[in-house]
Amino acid sequence: MAKDMNARICLGFEIKSSGLLFAVLLLTIQGAASQKVKVEAEVVSYPGQTVNLRCNFVDQGEIQLTQVSWIWEPTDGIRDNIAVFHPQFEPNYPNSPLKGRVSFPNPSLENPSIVITDVKMTDEGKYICEYATYPSGNEQGTTSLIMLAKPKNTASSVTVTEGTKPVVVARCESANGRPAAKIKWVSVVNGQGTNTTKPGTDNTITVSSEYILVPTAADNGKDIGCVVSHRTLDKPQSIPLKLAVEYPPKVTVVGYDNNWFVGRTDVVLTCQATGNPVPTTINWKLLSGQMPDTVQIKGNKLTVLKVDEAVNTTFVCEVKNRLGIGKDQVTVVVRVKRLPMKGPTTGSIIGAILGVVLILALIATAVVLFRKHRKNRSNGDGPPNYKPPPPKKTGGSTEMLNAKRDSLTAAQPLNSAYYETNGEPVTNLDAYSDEEAGYNEEAPNPSDWEEPAHPAGNEAPDETLPIYEEPPSPDGYHGNEEEAEPTSHPSRGDSFVSPAMYV
Repeated sequence: MAKDMNARICLGFEIKSSGLLFAVLLLTIQGAASQKVKVEAEVVSYPGQTVNLRCNFVDQGEIQLTQVSWIWEPTDGIRDNIAVFHPQFEPNYPNSPLKGRVSFPNPSLENPSIVITDVKMTDEGKYICEYATYPSGNEQGTTSLIMLAKPKNTASSVTVTEGTKPVVVARCESANGRPAAKIKWVSVVNGQGTNTTKPGTDNTITVSSEYILVPTAADNGKDIGCVVSHRTLDKPQSIPLKLAVEYPPKVTVVGYDNNWFVGRTDVVLTCQATGNPVPTTINWKLLSGQMPDTVQIKGNKLTVLKVDEAVNTTFVCEVKNRLGIGKDQVTVVVRVKRLPMKGPTTGSIIGAILGVVLILALIATAVVLFRKHRKNRSNGDGPPNYKPPPPKKTGGSTEMLNAKRDSLTAAQPLNSAYYETNGEPVTNLDAYSDEEAGYNEEAPNPSDWEEPAHPAGNEAPDETLPIYEEPPSPDGYHGNEEEAEPTSHPSRGDSFVSPAMYV
């Protein structure tokens, strides 16, 4: 039982597989058969030209060709036979809209191409080359004839009056083209375009577009462009336009600086006005009263020859065009004294110049220092990268100097003048070397030091060093030893102060 079920399943699968394979083979054969008639897929032409529709049979083999027919299928119409060729008969051209303009230039079954002269826009459609064969039956190929017509493109602006409702401000048209053209608008104003299509002459198409906008005075003179794209054009065609919006005059009076003082001369007020159409009338007047004698009017300018109390009033300028009147006014206040004139801020200008100069100088200095630093580094100059060791001390020079001073002051008062006859005073005491100076005796022990005190008139003990005799002064001055008073020697802990020197 199980074996029978498996056998049935296998048999069904084989049948389905065979059917699918047969369908694929049938489609392949049909596709191959459909390719036996070779034609051009598309032919493009313009009205008045001559077109050649080619056709031939490929891979004939054992197939017998008996007859060739050309069939025309309009875009919106019924099929018509337009040309028939049989090798045993003359070519035949049945009645059709193409009769008299279609023919076989070289009639044969191998090359049954046809020629259509003076093509029209209405000739557009499908052209079918059909072979009658044995034993496979009819074989055919289809060529699409596309007729092109270059449209005539125009655009214009529409003069409108400013308002609050959307109106058409520009129109653009691409007339009698095929296929239909595409229109778009390019503008800086806030509007939108609408397109409509209608049949043109000789099976062509006309496309119209309108640009709609709520017009304002500010829109007058703005640029707008109609751009038309079509298959017959190398690039889109742009038609520039300017919007035309009419509005009443817009008026502004300028020239008053709020500094009209008594005695000022030749002050001018100017009446500036815009409008569409252009204003034709300009009229100056006072808000009340008559125009002063010191006032002169010429066109849109009002000149006050000399300011006085008579011009302490309100001046009005009225401008008129076809749509209405616009006006503006200015009230003049005459002052007894003039206001300070606002001059250029010289201090600010000078400060700004100095600031710029300072900045430039800083920049130049920084550049110079940077270049010098780079040059020094490249040459190996500059301070060393290590710190040299301090000088080595060779002995207690300070202590030796103090000892010598104590021995000298034992026989001589401290206030005696001391003169250094040779050399300069030694300042770097720590670097002084006793051995280099030739001192070999040892310094006295601080514990053996005594504070000698000599009463007035007593002699110094014999055990002291010989009395130091100071060298003669260059100017012959000698210190007065009788007036000198004995002083105690400085202790080791006190600081050393040199005695006063006379120069």
